[in-house]
Amino acid sequence: MRDMTEGSPHSHLWRYALPLLLGNWLQLAYNAIDSIIAGRFIGKNALAAEGIAGPVMNLVILAITGLCIGAGVLMSESFGAKNFKKLQRSMATMLIFGAITCCLVTVLGLVFTPLILRLLAVPDEIFNITVIYLRITFLGAPFTFFYNALASGLKSVGDSKTPLKFLAISAILNAVLDLIFLGIFRFGIVCSAVTTVVAEAVSAILAGGYMLLKVPELTPKREDMQIDRPLLKQILRYGGPTALQQAVQPIGKVLIQGQVNALGVNVIAAFNAVTRVDDFACIPEQGISSAVSTFIAQNRGAGKEERIRPGFRAGLRLEIGYWLIIGSIALLLRRPIVSMFVTGEGANEVVRLGSQYLLYMSLFYLWPAMTNCFQGFYRGMGMMYTTMLGTFIQVFFRTACTYLLAPRMGITGIAISCAIGWTLMLAFEIPYYFVTCRKRKLP
Repeated sequence: MRDMTEGSPHSHLWRYALPLLLGNWLQLAYNAIDSIIAGRFIGKNALAAEGIAGPVMNLVILAITGLCIGAGVLMSESFGAKNFKKLQRSMATMLIFGAITCCLVTVLGLVFTPLILRLLAVPDEIFNITVIYLRITFLGAPFTFFYNALASGLKSVGDSKTPLKFLAISAILNAVLDLIFLGIFRFGIVCSAVTTVVAEAVSAILAGGYMLLKVPELTPKREDMQIDRPLLKQILRYGGPTALQQAVQPIGKVLIQGQVNALGVNVIAAFNAVTRVDDFACIPEQGISSAVSTFIAQNRGAGKEERIRPGFRAGLRLEIGYWLIIGSIALLLRRPIVSMFVTGEGANEVVRLGSQYLLYMSLFYLWPAMTNCFQGFYRGMGMMYTTMLGTFIQVFFRTACTYLLAPRMGITGIAISCAIGWTLMLAFEIPYYFVTCRKRKLP
């Protein structure tokens, strides 16, 4: 556990954020491995199918884990105030309510998968394999929820290292199983989905076992294993807007994917490859944002508001530093990176399209680096509706511009649309930050 109410903000943020960055990279790595192996050993149709299923699955996962993020802020406040009973009851309430919700969503997803894919205008030649892949990945949603819920609890008390260890184990397991069953035995896309579900289940089981054995301050007692209605209201007040905000991003991606699908299989495959790079750029930045949220929430719970703005500034420096690294890699190695995802007929065109996209995005990645830090500030302050509004602005204008620009400019129009959405989000968040500091009288 890490108490962030004392000591250097920069030191706390760096030590807390580094395991989150590594964890995000690992999670993204095994997602990318799925795509690389699918593209090389099964073909570009499998790569395109995974690319279509990804935003749909993210919609489900992020909506549910948004609840975990909101509950994590509440638990960080409880930990900062040293109210361990409230911490345990918050964990129990989140697990029970989230499990019920997640199972219901999984059943609905299994039933409505074909309808969802028809609405997305999935090409006929990859429709059946996409249905199979998406239905199997829906079965893994409960495991993903439990891992994220338990990880949020551990992170709320300052432990960002332990979830990384479990994620590393599941990532390695996923890669090994993929190489064996897809690379050697050539079992196909069904096996790719199954290995991902198995890896998710392992991470959830390990996280649950660790919390029970090693973190009594966080582990609910038997009498706590029920839904505490007042706490549920608090969790939903924080987690509800966050869940909606988390869902908005993949909804936008699903709508954008529908426009991409109209541009043909080559563009679908290229877009799937480069969105993996987008994930490596943007999702680890959310790890720094989480560190900022936890730091601010703990200090707010402890009544040490003079530490809030120094913590935010330290987080912003970390975000910009990360962009300098990932933007340079995307710019200099864009062709080799895209080449990893596809081979065979049509590969040269997929690589050309993907490289064209990354040429622009290597610069544009600065925008989400900054927005993530502002989101971390607002979330740590308990201003969930502010973070939701910022995300709505970004997604709405990004999606609208994609429908205007993609038919005329192709994949380049999608990159420019991203920059427009992030720019308008910052135009809202930056001025409101100073308004908030003045209203809250933050030193």
